[in-house]
Amino acid sequence: MIKLLSNLFFALFLVGAAFSQNEITGVVTDSDSGSPIPGVTVQVKGTSIGAVTDFDGNYNIMGDVGEVLVFSYLGFSPKEVTISNERIINVSLQPSTSELDEILVVGYTEQKKSSITSAVSEVTSDELTDVTTSDVSTMLQGKAAGVQVVQGSGQPGSLPSVRIRGLTSINGGTNPLWVVDGVIVHGTPNLNPNEVESISVLKDASATALYGSRGANGVVVVTTKQARLDQNTLRVSSRLGYSYFNNGNFETMNSRQLYDYYQSFGNPNSIPEGVDEGVLSNDYDWFENGTQTGVIQDHNLSFTGGNDKSKTFLSLGYYNETGTLKGYKYDRVSARLNHDYKVGDKLTLKPKVAVNYNKRNNRQHSLYALYTYMPWDLPTDEEGEIINPQNLQNARVWYGRDNANYLYNLQFDYSNSREFNLFSNMDLEYQILPDLKFISTNSVTFYYADGMSYTDPKSTAGLANNGQLYKYSNKRITNFTNQMLKYSKDFGAHRLNALLAYEYQDYKYTSNGATGYGIVSGTSILDNAATPGAVSGTTNDSALQSVLFNADYGYDNRYLAQFSVRRDGASNFGKDNQYGTFYSGSLGWNIHNESFFNIETIDQLKLRASYGAVGNRPAALYPQYDLYSLQSTYNGLPAPSPYQYGNDDLAWEISYQTNIGIDTRFYDRIALSLEYYNKDTSDLLYYVSLPSTSGYNGYYENIGGVVNKGFEANLSVTIFPHTQNGFGWTLTGNMGTNSNEVTELFEDADIDRGTKLSRVGEDYNTWFMRKWLGVDPDTGSPLWEVVDPENGERSETTDYNAATKQIVGTSTPDFYGGFSSMMHYKGFSLSANFNFSKGGYIYHSSRELYDADGAYPTYNQQVLQDGWSRWEEPGDMATHPQALYGGNNLSNKTSSRYLEDASYLRMRNIRLGYSFPKVWLNNLKLGSFELYITGDNLLTLTDFSGTDPEVGIDGYASSQYPVSKRLAFGVNVSF
Repeated sequence: MIKLLSNLFFALFLVGAAFSQNEITGVVTDSDSGSPIPGVTVQVKGTSIGAVTDFDGNYNIMGDVGEVLVFSYLGFSPKEVTISNERIINVSLQPSTSELDEILVVGYTEQKKSSITSAVSEVTSDELTDVTTSDVSTMLQGKAAGVQVVQGSGQPGSLPSVRIRGLTSINGGTNPLWVVDGVIVHGTPNLNPNEVESISVLKDASATALYGSRGANGVVVVTTKQARLDQNTLRVSSRLGYSYFNNGNFETMNSRQLYDYYQSFGNPNSIPEGVDEGVLSNDYDWFENGTQTGVIQDHNLSFTGGNDKSKTFLSLGYYNETGTLKGYKYDRVSARLNHDYKVGDKLTLKPKVAVNYNKRNNRQHSLYALYTYMPWDLPTDEEGEIINPQNLQNARVWYGRDNANYLYNLQFDYSNSREFNLFSNMDLEYQILPDLKFISTNSVTFYYADGMSYTDPKSTAGLANNGQLYKYSNKRITNFTNQMLKYSKDFGAHRLNALLAYEYQDYKYTSNGATGYGIVSGTSILDNAATPGAVSGTTNDSALQSVLFNADYGYDNRYLAQFSVRRDGASNFGKDNQYGTFYSGSLGWNIHNESFFNIETIDQLKLRASYGAVGNRPAALYPQYDLYSLQSTYNGLPAPSPYQYGNDDLAWEISYQTNIGIDTRFYDRIALSLEYYNKDTSDLLYYVSLPSTSGYNGYYENIGGVVNKGFEANLSVTIFPHTQNGFGWTLTGNMGTNSNEVTELFEDADIDRGTKLSRVGEDYNTWFMRKWLGVDPDTGSPLWEVVDPENGERSETTDYNAATKQIVGTSTPDFYGGFSSMMHYKGFSLSANFNFSKGGYIYHSSRELYDADGAYPTYNQQVLQDGWSRWEEPGDMATHPQALYGGNNLSNKTSSRYLEDASYLRMRNIRLGYSFPKVWLNNLKLGSFELYITGDNLLTLTDFSGTDPEVGIDGYASSQYPVSKRLAFGVNVSF
């Protein structure tokens, strides 16, 4: 009986406790727009009771009077409300203005900046549209610490080289992985910068390990623009620009300078007849004839709109650029549709489609010819007709080498190409439980390109075969799918996010090409060729599948931890090593949130540390197989011959990465982040050449290791906080260092790569060539260094072949980075961005032709730079040997003579804009209206004697197309 009464009493107590709680309902909205916010976490403070708002911002939760409800959502400041007697509590959240609450896309998820334990740099859409360019990757230059972006060519439509935290592979891939809206894409995507919302650069293992074998070289995560609720906006942006050929410090001789150069030859009797003062009657400027002011057009139209069921972002873009070298034109049309559609309360469909189509028309003047052609040669006759030097009458002399006039062939010969890219997504999200959702990302990309090269029968190159026509086509299809479960839950002071996913991607590529000889002038139909020529074609494919897991934990926004693991299976390894496992772990400590931390001037102090292993695959798709070539024939039939020796034991390159970082913020104005990293890569993939007697060209092997170490710094200073009508000024800057060292090679044997050397203990980018010692002041002869292999004794020699190949420097810079300034005053804005690189050496190989001491007398020559001098008589302390017709003892051959300091400082962009006041715009029913003027590459400070110190990641400079100076005018309008 007593037991029965006690059970009854306990049941009545529970019923009473339940009825003492209130069911609280309400709507959570954005304080700025009034739009409902789905996905807001509503928590009874200090308990595990919680709820999440639905698509319309509605929530319901049980709570007692006096308890506190905590409303939190990424991108908004959290808000606490005490429960009183009311049953309906509507809440509006303020968008967060704190840098600590910024939302960054990190791998497969999003995180607050304050909770990130990885090395991540973000570049926003505002920072991506200052420079006038057609691609996104160029706009990263100087804007993210540890990221080298080098524009090796200024040709319209060309893409730069991007390297994150140094070189971690030799024959494996070295380019970062690009991810667009959750989809891993092939190569560097051809994206319209105006479609991009933000870019996150993932640098350490904690951030990249979730991408496994594709994250060893860093990951660039691109998020395109999405629509907002109840914000129907039409935006128009238009930019018209002009580009100018940038000759830098490089200058070739005019007629008088070249004549005086000839007169300085120490062997005048060797000069051919006809080079006398009569040549001064001609002074043709080949540069002036071959260059022009290029024109750039960049026009974009976008629309965003949405309601509680459907949201749409639509953009259209057109980009057109003519090169600063005459005869080259690049066109691109792009379009994107991102759509979200709510099906019921739990399911959201997210289809995306993007296309771009570009064309290149190429009758480009030859930059090589502009450098080498002599001012004594005229391209036209007295009637203005372009001449063919090989058909000159006896009365006319052509002084230049090869009797070639590129303008003659350019009348007839040309090439063009087209490229089409399709990116399609069918994504969806399903809210299984308030804290658990299923995300499905599915993509198909299609790439098609074709082109042709036309050689007319009348051109010099077409004489042998009565004209030639070459056509080709390439096609690539990739399939990508990621099926993910994502869990997110707050338990009082505890926060847990986790994801589990399966991922698969495959790749299929085919190409075809054919040549026909004997054509009628003007035809572009291959079938019209009289004689079929060479036929080419290839096909290849690859596939990769993965399982991945990530968990991210935080306690009281003080202690942070993250762990991830990924298992990859790749088709380009043998069965024994087809799968690899990669992992990472990281910890973070927000010291400023500790109760004992009471330094008012410090708003943030966070420590971060991570360690992990990420992999890399060979660039070749079939390195594990014995391969045979079928390009030979015997008795009219294909004759297989050995080509590549297989290696079933080929293993993954693995990079073990350590990262330590500290993030600070002072006075709510100064933000500083410091990083140290160490990337230790082992089992380097390398293609080993075999002697011809083996029957094979070579094979792939894991031969060694390389370590990359470096420091990075990011600084942001708000000198004057920006108010609506007041003056605001912010300075930002970043700097990175990277040093690499080869730690292991097969049998510790050096690998001589021509002008570079791989050696244990040395930088992988070490220059390896003969050391230049200058000029013998008594004879004017060139001098090189000889090193005795027995005792290391050093001596001089005038015999190039007797000089010793040795280490003479590296192309790796000491440090690099960028800085920027942003000023606002009322409606005016003024911004400037700079990028720089200090240290390292460029090998200026074109000087072997243009600064050759007479070795190439039928080429025009480079004007000597300030501080350079030519030997003329005994006792001269000169930088250049005596000039001799035919050359001076091989003085122009490869040596450290042509290594030059690669340091530079460049004003990447400067922009002045004015936004009209809201009062004016309201009368015109406009949302915004801005006019601006912008300039790119207007100033470059460097001692490099070439046209452009940005010669490419590897440090070789030849006759590359320099990055142009640009000036543009633009307008941005929204309705």
